[in-house]
Amino acid sequence: MTEPIFDHDRLDVYRLSIEYVASSFAVAKDLNGYHRHARDQWLRAAQSIPLTIAEGNAKRSLKDRSRFLDIARGSALECVAIQDILAVTGGLHHDRHDKLKRTLHRIVSMLTRLIARGDVVAESEAEYDEIEYKYEYRDAEYEHDGGREPEPSRAPKDGLRGFTNAKSIVRPR
Repeated sequence: MTEPIFDHDRLDVYRLSIEYVASSFAVAKDLNGYHRHARDQWLRAAQSIPLTIAEGNAKRSLKDRSRFLDIARGSALECVAIQDILAVTGGLHHDRHDKLKRTLHRIVSMLTRLIARGDVVAESEAEYDEIEYKYEYRDAEYEHDGGREPEPSRAPKDGLRGFTNAKSIVRPR
């Protein structure tokens, strides 16, 4: 690959996933016949790994970034399953399957670590202890129309207590 220009270019997992895509395309050239459906799905899933890493790395929030990295991780695991299928059906030689599977294991491990790093809250508990809460909702009073009773969250066991049709039920505005 060329010198990194974008942020995702600097990620080792991105570069490794690009290498994996190149390897999977090289192997897929020889897959045809009844392996063609697995081949097509494999190539889509393989391409999804670096594409989703790049898209996720561009997200500003850690939650969004982690979600995209988790999707890329899922695509890598999908590739593992497809390779297993191709290996047992004779579409993928054992040595090649083993090498590609080790690469996928590294990709999944790297993505898992990146996701875990994004789930960490950086603030200390002491910072939260100093916050003054301006609003306390437990004791707040809520208005409702004309003195009518608000609609219960659940109907009573004995039905709607005197309501003969659905139109007479008070609806919140």
